[in-house]
Amino acid sequence: MRRILAVLWLAPFAMSAQMVKVSEHTLSNGMKILIHEDHDVPNVALYLFFKIGSRNERPGATGISHFFEHMMFNGAKKYGPKQFDIQMEKAGGRNNAYTTRDVTVYTDWFPRTALELMFDMEADRIRDLSFDPKIVESERGVVSSERRTSVENNPFGLLYEQFFATAYIAHPYQWPVIGWASDIQSWTIEDLKAHYRMGYAPNNCVVVVSGDVRPGEVLALAKKYFEPIPRQEPPPPVRTVEPPQLGERRVNVHRPANLPILLVGFHIGSARDPDYPVYEVMDTILAGGRSSRLHQRLVEKEQLVLNVGGGINPSLDPGQFLFSFQIRSGRQPAEVEKSLYEELERLARDPVPPEELQKVKNQILAEFYRQLKTIAGKANLLGSYEVFFGSWNEINAAPAKIEKVTADDVRRVAAKIFSPRNRTVATLIPEQREEVAK
Repeated sequence: MRRILAVLWLAPFAMSAQMVKVSEHTLSNGMKILIHEDHDVPNVALYLFFKIGSRNERPGATGISHFFEHMMFNGAKKYGPKQFDIQMEKAGGRNNAYTTRDVTVYTDWFPRTALELMFDMEADRIRDLSFDPKIVESERGVVSSERRTSVENNPFGLLYEQFFATAYIAHPYQWPVIGWASDIQSWTIEDLKAHYRMGYAPNNCVVVVSGDVRPGEVLALAKKYFEPIPRQEPPPPVRTVEPPQLGERRVNVHRPANLPILLVGFHIGSARDPDYPVYEVMDTILAGGRSSRLHQRLVEKEQLVLNVGGGINPSLDPGQFLFSFQIRSGRQPAEVEKSLYEELERLARDPVPPEELQKVKNQILAEFYRQLKTIAGKANLLGSYEVFFGSWNEINAAPAKIEKVTADDVRRVAAKIFSPRNRTVATLIPEQREEVAK
């Protein structure tokens, strides 16, 4: 999900009074419907944003939100196991889904002729998902296998998990989206049903429809298929606030690997932090492609690392400004840290030259237009803004915010967040693989 917000800024010269137009409705059960017309091609993107993710879980039941990303394709009352995919493919469509710490999102792309079918199938699994014990156990095995592949047998995945477990000591962002291995084995049917009931309530969902549609026909289908679904109690509010970090934290992971990996992160505000546009500009200055400062210094000039990654993602609660480095053979993590911290100190000390600041803003705008060109991109953008920034209409205010970012803003915010006491460092230290006896 890296750089999801980098695509969200609109060019001022392209704006009218309202760059992105949306018809907004709220059903009687609390479900919000956002409709954006785009008649360029006879296709539709239907995105359902459920405001539930790993932050809404508890110790002993971590990973349960991600589990539903699997379960939601395994049959309900009207459309049985695997029928969601089968019927969609017959209609010429395709789908996907993703889970984060904050949301679970289901994405459908299809010809407009399949519009009613999709509303029918989505309503079926929101209202009457099946909890067949055999399917639950089968998917439990699938998720366990996924965890072994993406975390336990993946050096970066394992280090990433340990980084967040160290960076957060109180807030639920500390546990992995996929869940701890023991929790995956421990969920009960009652756990699943309770999570489904609160997380997949219509009043906990934002539906975005983008493409070759008319608001009237979409609203009629929403009233027919979605409005009869009863509202439920939403997920309890996340009350825990991560306390200020009072000193650097470090974690080392020793495991067989070819090369060292380094993750360095700093606490920042949520997506609604007034300084979020400044974070976005800083992200692009430091790690936004081959011309970024860190790539030029650490990859090109000093040849310390093979690549530079990381950045920011929107979050409901205060998140992380994260940097990741695959370290070259023969180089040491301490060398990379030294160069990184020097660049962060320079950003906090010296004004960004006007030409570099403008180049960065141009990069951000170009990324926006690449997403704005597709109905899927617009659907994801609208839902993300509605959930993370409080309203889809904030899209139309975004260009002014990015244009207001100054070199002084960058210095001020860099000095505030890139403090050693606000820093978490995770290092993967390669070990030799043991020879397997023949």
